[in-house]
Amino acid sequence: MVVTSAVIEQIPVAGTDNFAYLVSCPETGWAMGVDPGMSPASLLQAVHDKGVMLDLLVNTHGHHDHIAGNAEVMADTGARLAAHPDDVAGADISLADGTVLQVGRLAVQVLHTPGHTPGSVALYVDGAVITGDTLFVTRCGRADLPGSDPVAMYRSLGRLAQLPEETLVYPGHDYGPQPVSNIAFERANNPYLQCPDLESFLKLRMG
Repeated sequence: MVVTSAVIEQIPVAGTDNFAYLVSCPETGWAMGVDPGMSPASLLQAVHDKGVMLDLLVNTHGHHDHIAGNAEVMADTGARLAAHPDDVAGADISLADGTVLQVGRLAVQVLHTPGHTPGSVALYVDGAVITGDTLFVTRCGRADLPGSDPVAMYRSLGRLAQLPEETLVYPGHDYGPQPVSNIAFERANNPYLQCPDLESFLKLRMG
């Protein structure tokens, strides 16, 4: 049996510090885009350069700087939109914790990670996790915005921290000392993952 490995391309979104992602199945040529941001041409250029077929466009959460390019990407590629209904209404595919998205021969597992927003999700595939604005390299997302919940953020970060230590971490913004890390690095270097209890996390994140 041949095991297909995901090809994950991290794409800086032009004019911002956001990352979009292109996850493709090399065996079939099908692909999934993530968070096109406010300059969807960045993601579309990668799709066309690689010659893949974009079947899905997934939003990790509903903030404008991540979803503004949805319509343009969908119009260009015919991709179906997938998002959590608490953040993005009217998506073609409604995401929930445990949803599995098929991208060619790849299985992408959806982890509901509320805190930054009610409908934030992370996407786990082939030993990597795309974390949106929940977990950044050595940082975490804000929990003081409308709809944010710092208690839920603490729990979501704790869940991500329990992924295998070799799991690659692909964040939604280029905020850290490097663009990609792994869970072991985050456990060792991210102060938000080192808080021993909720009280200390709230003091650090909200203080």
